[in-house]
Amino acid sequence: MNHRLFIQKKSNFDVISQKTTIELKNLVPTIVCKVFVIYDLFNIEESQLQEVQNKVFVDPVTDVVFKYVEDAVNESIPYSKNYFATEFLPGQYNQRDDSSEQCLVLMNVENVTVKSGLLYVFNDDLSAEDLKKIKDYLINPIESREKDLSKMEIPANPEATEVPIIEGFISADENKLQDIYNQFGLSLEMDDLVFIQDYFKSINRNPTETELKVLDTYWSDHCRHTTFETEITDVQFNSKFNETLQKTFNYYQQVRQELGITKPIRLMDLATVMGKYLSRTGIVKNIDVSEEINACSIVVPIDVDGVEEEWLLQFKNETHNHPTEVEPFGGASTCVGGAIRDPLSGRSYVFQAMRITGAANPLEKIEDTLPGKLPQRKISKEAANGYSSYGNQIGLATTFVKEIYDEGYKAKRMEVGFVAGAVKKEYVRREEPVAGDRIILLGGATGRDGVGGASGSSKTHDGLKLDDLSAEVQKGNAIVERKIQRLFRNPDVLALIKKCNDFGAGGVSVAIGEIARGINVNLDLVPLKYAGLNGTELAISESQERMAVAVEAKDVETFIALAKEENLDATCVAEVTGDDTMTLVWKGTKIVELDRKFLDTNGVRKQAKIEVTDEEYTNPFENKAFNKEAFIEMMQELNHASQKGMVEMFDNNVGRSTILNAFGGQTMDTPEDVSVQKFPTDGFTNAVSIASFGYNPTISRWSNYHGAYFAVIDSMTKIVAAGGNYADIRLTFQEYFEKLRDEATRWGKPFAALLGTIEAQKQFGIPAIGGKDSMSGSYQDIDVPPTLISFAVAPSKAEKIVQGTLVEKNSKLSVFIPTLTEDYLIDETNTKAVFDFIGTINDDVKSMMTVKFGGIAETVANMAFGNEIGFEIKTDLDLGKYYPASIVIEHSEELNIPAEIAQNYHVVGQTNDSTSFNFNGEEINLIELKQQWKKTFNSLFPYKSTSETVVEEKDLKAEQICFAFADQKVENPKVFIPIFPGTNSEYDSAKAFRREGAIVSTLPFRNLTQQDVEESVDAFVNEINQANIFFVPGGFSAADEPDGSGKFIATVLRNEKIKNAIHNLLERDGLVLGICNGFQALIKSGLLPYGRIQDLEEDTPTLTFNEIGRHITQLAKVRVNKSHSPWLKGMEGQEYWIPFSHGEGRFVANEVELEKLIDKGQIATQFVDLDGKLAGKMPYNPNGSTFAVEGIVSPCGKVYGRMGHPERYEEGLFKNIPGNGYMNIFKNAVEYFRG
Repeated sequence: MNHRLFIQKKSNFDVISQKTTIELKNLVPTIVCKVFVIYDLFNIEESQLQEVQNKVFVDPVTDVVFKYVEDAVNESIPYSKNYFATEFLPGQYNQRDDSSEQCLVLMNVENVTVKSGLLYVFNDDLSAEDLKKIKDYLINPIESREKDLSKMEIPANPEATEVPIIEGFISADENKLQDIYNQFGLSLEMDDLVFIQDYFKSINRNPTETELKVLDTYWSDHCRHTTFETEITDVQFNSKFNETLQKTFNYYQQVRQELGITKPIRLMDLATVMGKYLSRTGIVKNIDVSEEINACSIVVPIDVDGVEEEWLLQFKNETHNHPTEVEPFGGASTCVGGAIRDPLSGRSYVFQAMRITGAANPLEKIEDTLPGKLPQRKISKEAANGYSSYGNQIGLATTFVKEIYDEGYKAKRMEVGFVAGAVKKEYVRREEPVAGDRIILLGGATGRDGVGGASGSSKTHDGLKLDDLSAEVQKGNAIVERKIQRLFRNPDVLALIKKCNDFGAGGVSVAIGEIARGINVNLDLVPLKYAGLNGTELAISESQERMAVAVEAKDVETFIALAKEENLDATCVAEVTGDDTMTLVWKGTKIVELDRKFLDTNGVRKQAKIEVTDEEYTNPFENKAFNKEAFIEMMQELNHASQKGMVEMFDNNVGRSTILNAFGGQTMDTPEDVSVQKFPTDGFTNAVSIASFGYNPTISRWSNYHGAYFAVIDSMTKIVAAGGNYADIRLTFQEYFEKLRDEATRWGKPFAALLGTIEAQKQFGIPAIGGKDSMSGSYQDIDVPPTLISFAVAPSKAEKIVQGTLVEKNSKLSVFIPTLTEDYLIDETNTKAVFDFIGTINDDVKSMMTVKFGGIAETVANMAFGNEIGFEIKTDLDLGKYYPASIVIEHSEELNIPAEIAQNYHVVGQTNDSTSFNFNGEEINLIELKQQWKKTFNSLFPYKSTSETVVEEKDLKAEQICFAFADQKVENPKVFIPIFPGTNSEYDSAKAFRREGAIVSTLPFRNLTQQDVEESVDAFVNEINQANIFFVPGGFSAADEPDGSGKFIATVLRNEKIKNAIHNLLERDGLVLGICNGFQALIKSGLLPYGRIQDLEEDTPTLTFNEIGRHITQLAKVRVNKSHSPWLKGMEGQEYWIPFSHGEGRFVANEVELEKLIDKGQIATQFVDLDGKLAGKMPYNPNGSTFAVEGIVSPCGKVYGRMGHPERYEEGLFKNIPGNGYMNIFKNAVEYFRG
C-alpha cells in the first residue's frame, strides 16, 4: 500500500513557517505562510505505518499529522485556495528520503520507498500575480519543481541510451563542425574542435559522443587552466605606474632566466615562478614536493606529548562561482566539499576552514533582480546555508567567514572556500602506479548531478533558463565525506594507498583518467545512485564524495574490508596498464580510447597580447578627515557592518582546536582577522596553523597591480598581528576575473595583478605555492571586479597567538605604520624591521589588529566592541585613512622602540572605563554605535531573536546524594562512543576521556545493508556490555533527518537488544552521557528525562529548533545547580564558558513538566548572563530554552544530557573569551569509578 502524510509543527515549535513568512514579506508584505512536510510512502502496510509513524516521521511532542491535503490546509489557514507543493527533481539526491528509509530499515521495515516534499499554504487574499512571484522565489528549477498532489507515483528512471558514434565527424566541413559544436554545447573553442578532428583523421575513425565530451571536460578552462596557459606574445604598459610595472616585469624576466625557463610567458608562469625561485635558491626550504598535486603542502615539525614529529600541513582554496550562482545551496556546499577533498586525497585530516565570498547588494529589492538571475538576497542566504550545512556536518571548524560586496559580483557570485589539513609525514606513501595496480572507487554512488559541471563553470553565464543548467550542479553528501575522513585517519589504510585523486571536475574521466598514464576503466562496475545512466554520463558525472585510490592488486580486498568497517562502499573499477592510453569500457564496448600524448596537448595553444591600462577610480590611499556623522554612516555600510548573524551559522569550535573564537570578548562582538587552529593530533600539542586572507575590490579597481600586491601584504600583516612570523608564511591565490575574450586591455588585468604578487613575494621572501583561477566572471555588460585573493598560512605555537579584542581598561593604544613609497608600495626594509620588532613583544601586548580600510577609527572600534571597552584617541594621524600593513596595538607598559622604526610608531590614545569612543574630542556612544553596526544585515542574517523573555529564579531541589561512587571500583573505566552516520565529535570526545585515564572504544554503526545493521546491533550490544560509560557525542546523525535531530540515533537505541543493554548498564551503576546530537537522541528515546528508553508522550520535554531559526555557534556561560549526579560532583554554583554549535537546541517543557524536573532535581545546568543571572534571551541563552535550561539529568543522576560541548575545550583554546575554563565532567565520571 501507499500512504501520504502531511506534517506540521505545532504553533510554538513552528519556526520554519515563521521564517518563511518573514522572508516572503519581502515580496508580499501581507503574506501569512504555513509549511508542511510531505511524505509519500510506497509499499508500506497500514500496520507497519502505525508502528513507525510516531518514531520516524512524526514527533508527538512537536508535530501534527494529516493524511489529506484538505485537512492540512483547513487546519492551518481555513478554506484557503492558495497553496502548492514542491519536490526535488527526479534523480536529485534527497537526504530526507535517504534518512527516512534508513530509519525504516532499522525498524525492520524494508523495501519501502520514501519521497518527500513541502506544502506551502498562504492566506486566501493573495492575487494570482502574488502567488506566481512566490512560486518563482521558492522554486529553483535547477533543483526542484511543483509537486502534483493529485498523483502519487515514483518517478521512473529512463532507460540508458546508447553512446553514439559521431558519424561524419572526420569528413565534416567548417559549417558541419559548427553544427556539432552547437549541438553538444561545448566549452572549448572551434580551433580545438578542428584539432580534435585532425587527431581522429590521423587514426581514421570518428569519435564517440563520450570522447568528445571527455575532451571538452579535459581541456576546459576549469580543468586545464587554458586561460592561464595562454601564450603571451606582447606586453605593453600604458599606466600611471609604468615604471613600477616595468621594474617588476624586468625582475620576473630575470628570475625566468635564472631558472632556465624557456617556455613562452603565461599567466600560469607568473603565478608560480616565485615559488620555484624561492625554493630553488634555498630561501624557502619546507615545501613538500611530490608528483601528486592535491594541495599546497609544507613540512612542519611539531611537538606531540613532548615528542617532536614531522607533519605535513596541506591547504587549498576552491571556488564554485558558477554552481553557487545558479543553485546557491548546492553550489556552496560542494565548494567546501570539493576544497576538503583536495588535501584529504593527500591523506590529510582537514581541520580548518575559511570562507570568502563576493556578492552584489543582498539587501536590494527582489524586483531589481536581473533577468535570468536569482535574487542577490536568495543567493547570499542560501549559499551561507549550504556552505555552513556541509562544513558543520562534516565537523570542520570554519573560524573565519567574510562576504565582500561589489556591484560587479552581480555578473557572477564569488564563492571561495579555503581549508587546511594535516597528517603525520611518515604515514603518507607516495608511489607512481605501475601496470597491474588497481583503482578503487571509494565513497558515494554516481548520478547525473554534475554532468557538464567543469565545462559549464568555464563558460560565461549567458542568461540561459535555470532549468537548462540543472545537470551541471553537483549535490553534496557531507556524511559520506566524513566517513572518508575517518578512513584516511587510519595509518593502516594510508599504508595501502600509492596514489589518490579526488572526484572533482570531470568525474571518472579525470579522477581515474589522470591517476596513471595507461588506464582501463570498466564503467559497468561504477556504483549507481539509480538506473538509467549511459556511458557518457558515467564518464563525466561529477557526483561528489568519491575518491580514486590506486593500490597494489594484492591489497584490494584488504582496502575494501577496511572501508566496509567505516560504513563505506569501495569498488575496484579499473586497472593500470602499460600503454599510454585512457580506455573506458561500457557494456563491453570501448567508448573512450584516447592517446595520452594527445590528451596532454590540452588542445590548441592560445595566444594573447597584454596591455595594462588604468581606469578612473579614487585613490584609496588619500587622506580622509575624520567626521563623526560620516564615521557612523560608514560603520553601517555593507563592507564595514557586522556580519555576525551570518558568521554564527558556521561551526567554529568543533575539533577541540580553536584558539580564537570568531568573535572575541565577553559579548563576542569583535570580529577576529584570522583563523587559528591546533593541529589534529591524538596527543596534546601547542602547534597551530594560522590562516588569513587579503583582498579589497576598491584598491583592485584603482590599480590591478596594487590590488593584488596589497592583498598579499594584508594577508601577511594579519598573520603578524596575530603573533605569527611573516617569514613562515606560505601563500595560495584565488584569481577571479572577467571573461578576457581577445582584448589586450582585459588580459592586462590579471597580468598586472600577478606582477603585483611577484613584487610582494620578492620583498618578503614568501612564496605562493598554489592557487586556483576562474576566468568567466562576465554577464552581458557586467564584469566582476578584478579579484586576486591572497590566502596566507603559517605554522606557529598556541602560546604566541594574540587576540584582536581589547582586553583591559586603562591600556595604551599605539599603531605601527610602515613607510609608503611614492609609487604606493611599502618600504620592505622598514616594514620587515617593524614586523620583526612586533614579533619580539608578544608577551608585552594585550591585543593587536591590522588597520582596516576604514582606518584607525574603524579598527579600534572593532577591537573595543567585544568587551565594550571605551577609549580616547588623541593624535594628528588621519583616523579615517587607510594605512596598509599597519597594526594597532594594546599594551600596558611602554614599549622600547628601536630607533630605526621610531618614526613608524605612534601612541594614539588609551582605553578607559567609559562606554564611549572619543576621537580627538568627538564622542560617540559605544553601545549605540554597536547597535547601528550590527543592524545592517539583521533582516537577512538575524544576529538575535526577537524574544524578550525574562527568566525568574526558582528554588531548585536536588535529591539526596544516593551514591558518590560506583559500587564496583575500576581504575581505568571503559567508555564506549558509538559513531553514527553524521557523528562528528568522536575524536574530541575520545580525547577528553583518554586524558583522564579512561579506555575509549569507538565503533561506526554500519547500515549499507540489512546484514550490516544486524551485525552493528550485535557489536554495539557487546561494546555496551563491556563498558562503564556510554557516551553519544555530537554531530548531525543522518543529517538531522527525517525532519528532526537525533531521530536516527533514537531509532537505534530503541532496538530491543540495544535498549536492554543500556538498561543493564544503568542497573550496574554505569553512566550515560549525551552531548548536543547525543542529548537530542537521549531526549527522543526517553532516556531523558525518564531514565529509561520508552515512547514519548505529547507533553514530554523536548529539544527543538533554536528560537532564532538558524544554526548558532558561540560560547555561552552556564551555571551548575545542586545535583545528585556524579557527572557534576563538586561543581555546584560554578559558572563556565562552554562552546555551543547546534540548530535544534531549544529545550521546551510546559509548566507541569518543568515543575516535575525541578522537584526531582533534574535541572542540571542553566544559561546565565554576565552578572550570573538566569538568561532568557540571546546571546546568553543562545537557543531560547525554557527556564534557561542547558542540560538535565535523569532521576537517578546517572544519565546526563546537555547541548554545550565541554569536550571541545583544552588548555590554550578560546584565548579571546575572558574567564573561560574547563568544565571537566569527564574527570568526574572517571573518578566516580575509581572511588
